Amino acid sequence: MKDIAVADVRNFVLLGHTGSGKTMLCDAFLVKFGLTEKQGQVNAGTSLSDFTEEEIGRKISLYTQSFAGVFKTKQGQKIQMTFTDPPGFDDFYGQVLCASRVADAALITIDATAGIQVGTNRIWRRCTALGLPRGIVITGLDKENADFAKILADAQKVWGPQCVPVVFPTPGGMVEVLGATAPAGATAPADATAPAGAAAADWQAYKSALIERAAEMDDALLEKYLGGTELTADEIAKGLRAAVCAGNLIPVFAVMTPKDIGVNELLGGIVRLFPTPLERTVKDAAGTAINPAPQAPFVGVVWRHVTDPYAGKLSYVRIYGGMLKENTEIFNATKGQKEKIGVLLQPQGRKPVPITEARSGDIVALPKLKNTGLNDVLCAVGQKVAFEPVVFPSPVVSVSVWARNQADDDKLGIALTRAVEDDPTLVVERHADTHETLLSGMGDTHLEFVHELMKKRSNLDAEFKVPKVAYKETATGLGDGHYKHKKQSGGRGQYAEVYCKVQAKRSDEEEWFVDAVVGGVIPRNFIPACEKGFLEAIPHGVLAGYPVVNVKVSVYDGSYHDVDSSEIAFKIAAARAFKEALIKAKPVLLEPIMTVRVMVPEQSMGDINGDLNHRRGRILGVDMEDGVQVITAEVPQAEMFRYSSELRSITGGRGSFEIKFARYDVVPNTIAQKVIAGAEKKKEEEE
Repeated sequence: MKDIAVADVRNFVLLGHTGSGKTMLCDAFLVKFGLTEKQGQVNAGTSLSDFTEEEIGRKISLYTQSFAGVFKTKQGQKIQMTFTDPPGFDDFYGQVLCASRVADAALITIDATAGIQVGTNRIWRRCTALGLPRGIVITGLDKENADFAKILADAQKVWGPQCVPVVFPTPGGMVEVLGATAPAGATAPADATAPAGAAAADWQAYKSALIERAAEMDDALLEKYLGGTELTADEIAKGLRAAVCAGNLIPVFAVMTPKDIGVNELLGGIVRLFPTPLERTVKDAAGTAINPAPQAPFVGVVWRHVTDPYAGKLSYVRIYGGMLKENTEIFNATKGQKEKIGVLLQPQGRKPVPITEARSGDIVALPKLKNTGLNDVLCAVGQKVAFEPVVFPSPVVSVSVWARNQADDDKLGIALTRAVEDDPTLVVERHADTHETLLSGMGDTHLEFVHELMKKRSNLDAEFKVPKVAYKETATGLGDGHYKHKKQSGGRGQYAEVYCKVQAKRSDEEEWFVDAVVGGVIPRNFIPACEKGFLEAIPHGVLAGYPVVNVKVSVYDGSYHDVDSSEIAFKIAAARAFKEALIKAKPVLLEPIMTVRVMVPEQSMGDINGDLNHRRGRILGVDMEDGVQVITAEVPQAEMFRYSSELRSITGGRGSFEIKFARYDVVPNTIAQKVIAGAEKKKEEEE
């Protein structure tokens, strides 16, 4: 906004576990900024942040929204507030990674009845990794059984004593700790703004803690404070701001959003305590600080990339330095290509606003850039800047995707490509063993949402199925195989005889194929044909037709014919001999084993442990991280395909998990028999 200096800009991100009142707070801010007259409601489908059909139907945030508005302080100062509201639902954590990366501070919501949840801790770790100044907003204080003191105590226990209230609730309303004067006595305040009774003791403790945090940021102030001299209001304000920027103070606010209580105090606290773009040091990949001044060379990062049904491709850019104007040329330093900027759009939820220029701290949407994608760095022509890209977590849930008819095959590829372009937490791959197209994401809700989008955007009702398990087979003993291939059809015939041994290959052995033929019983020129025959047989095991792994094959004897022997004959003989040897080598079925980390509240521990045991899991250990129990276990992949929704059911949405491949292990006999029977039945149906 042209008439507001960069020093009067606050750029922050709203973060919180789903259901913590984050989007309701976002809508309350928009009323204060004058962007709407009436506060939107998520449950009523009138939220200005959750406005899409999918969000209204599910009553949760699915898309990240950015807003910019002007807040007028009590002193009449105009402050530009630029903030981003990403989804709190754990399946959409990738959007949290992007939104937090381009913020100067974070405001974390905690519901007063639900407390610190798994999603809250994950968000906190993200902010810590970024070195992001942050504040806590305790919401839902108008609910029954809401307890501000308990949530504050939990926060201080988990995150430390630097969590200090700046605004706290009393029976008489919200109190700004540094806005009240000292009470005249233990029960009576000196003026109408100061708390009384038990609240007076809390107020005094909070005030002392804040002043101490402020003093610690400057040696001269600390000496003055320890000497018994009172700090001035300006000294306290300067010290608190420095403490928040350094992470030595986490200001805690209390709000009752539906009743519009505490919202003004919260916005005032953001103005006083959160850094401006000029105060937040941002470094490029080489460690060089970006100059945030408007007169500096332009630098921006693409942190969000979406396909809008009306505007086409939109690249959301956070500006870190300089100015960006409409109808100018810039340089994509990541791709090494120039881009022409036409229109600048300031995101405002459903209706972005065209603007003529933007500066440090601003977020703009740039339509129809030809060569620009997520994580790309844009800068002034002639500049070269690089940033470390956002690294996204590995997916935890996969589905097999099929077109329902042949006519939709081409549509399917296009729809999947578009989905991955818009959402970097999605992964599409063709599985080499099962020959399925797999779509992997961050949870069942995530993939259900993608399915809806594909149907809406591409008119494609793809079929999502549970993926096949990529079983494998191996040998546990030593088997001897023999096959003589002999065929005569009037002309030149086919002849080859092969003897081989199959056994388990040790981990320290590099070669899987051994040529042990002596005496020329198989001519040297046919040995490669034998190896090819074994290679062609290995992908199809003898138990259920799955690929064979970790075996050593030795060819040691055979015979040939001067005229009828050929390469193809020895390939056939070797493949048949391998099958016979493998049957005698005590073959077993192997299944993929996954390492799973489950993060749950302590009260869910028993249920989760029991569920993992039921899934044939093996508990490896239990740790405590940020007040949450973390269970590490090894579980067969076959038991994990539906785990996302089942974990949500067990924990009431308060659990999350990470999963990665560990190794292959032997399938228990009872399970193996079912797998083998299923494979035989399928083979019969195909035949």
